[in-house]
Amino acid sequence: QVQPVESGGGLVQAGGSLRLSCAASGRTFSSYRMGWFRQAPGKEREFVAAISWSGGTTYYADSVKGRFTISRDNAKNTVYLQMNSLKPEDTAVYYCAAAAGSSWPPQRFDSWGQGTQVTVSS
Repeated sequence: QVQPVESGGGLVQAGGSLRLSCAASGRTFSSYRMGWFRQAPGKEREFVAAISWSGGTTYYADSVKGRFTISRDNAKNTVYLQMNSLKPEDTAVYYCAAAAGSSWPPQRFDSWGQGTQVTVSS
């Protein structure tokens, strides 16, 4: 099992960019699909993006498609979320999660990080 740890959050102006990183412990990182979720104040957690074991397949929520890019480096046990053209409505705590199994897109995520705050000012 892997344990994700997020970093890279912060405060950015609307239209700006941030890159989140998620370092996952465990020797089997490359066997997990990885995903990013977010939760804004007063709202439920929502899916943002997912990436396959090799990184060759990705899947995005419509709200971030074309602005966010998920990628991974299995040699570094790390998954990234590049966020461009940020909007105030992207403000949320962003969580990294790992999914075992083989369904695509992943239906259940087994391990979760503690989250990193992203705040986009207008």
